[in-house]
Amino acid sequence: MHVSSDITEPYAVIHTCEITPQLQKLASYIQNMEVSAAAIAVYDEDNIVILNPEEIYMIVSQGRSVNVYCKDKAYLSKKCLYEFENILRNDFIRISKTTLINLQQIKRVEPSFNGMLAVMKNGQKDYISRKYLPDFKKYLGL
Repeated sequence: MHVSSDITEPYAVIHTCEITPQLQKLASYIQNMEVSAAAIAVYDEDNIVILNPEEIYMIVSQGRSVNVYCKDKAYLSKKCLYEFENILRNDFIRISKTTLINLQQIKRVEPSFNGMLAVMKNGQKDYISRKYLPDFKKYLGL
């Protein structure tokens, strides 16, 4: 790592004799770091609202619509859930087939009869399905 006051924006350079799957994964990770900071456009009736990822608590696919939940309001999006998953990689995790949550907005996790329940800081709740529970526990260090 090289730190210099002459550099105005951080950048990375990789020198290699061949492109390995690990290097491709690393390059993809670095590129997605930039994408994850992007603003998200959603709809509030006829208006387009621009959200920062930090403002989003939960994203839920319900039939053909995708609802983006913030602190006090829900918005609609034309994106599919998997598109959000690709864009918001760093701070979001899928907890079920239909739900992504912002890891920074979790208030607590409660054990329940159905497994575990994620309770968000805005009061919203959703169950963490068994399929996604191992990744969620890994994030928590359990």
